[in-house]
Amino acid sequence: MRKTVVFAAAFAVVTTFMFGAAARMAGQSALPKPNKDTVLKAADIRAKLFPETVFFRGQSAPVQMRNTGGVHFADDFYVLAGMVDNSGYSTGIREKYQAYLLSEVTLQIGGQTLKAGAYGIGFLEGGRFVVMDLAANDIFQAASQRDAEMKRPVPLQVTAADGGKYRLYMGRDFVELSRTK
Repeated sequence: MRKTVVFAAAFAVVTTFMFGAAARMAGQSALPKPNKDTVLKAADIRAKLFPETVFFRGQSAPVQMRNTGGVHFADDFYVLAGMVDNSGYSTGIREKYQAYLLSEVTLQIGGQTLKAGAYGIGFLEGGRFVVMDLAANDIFQAASQRDAEMKRPVPLQVTAADGGKYRLYMGRDFVELSRTK
């Protein structure tokens, strides 16, 4: 049974990326191709770009579309994140699984390399950030930072940082990420 669920989840992720690639090849990207890397706010992200419901650890959960963000790269690839309603999960998973990360490119996060794919992510107590596969297994943890000077924190956002890096925030906590070349 578990193998069937994991296979179904993997099939859904691969199919999503294949259809996205096919649409891009046909010139039907969800957003117009930008001239430069562009940070996306929640208002930019619609259901055609980010699913309203995502699969993680054996069940589907709704995405809080008002709490999404990402980057649309100049070559028309995306990195997107969205908070999820994790109320249907066990306490152990809820503590770690707070958002869903979709990436069409390989990323560098806290000195760790993350291949393109779909992941569960979260900020943990003690200044840690966790990335999990769709079966809720930790892939890695990295140090997170706290931006005490942020004037108006929001539940989730992505901002530009120096040197081609971006910050993924949940409230005042953040990790820096960058695209690998």
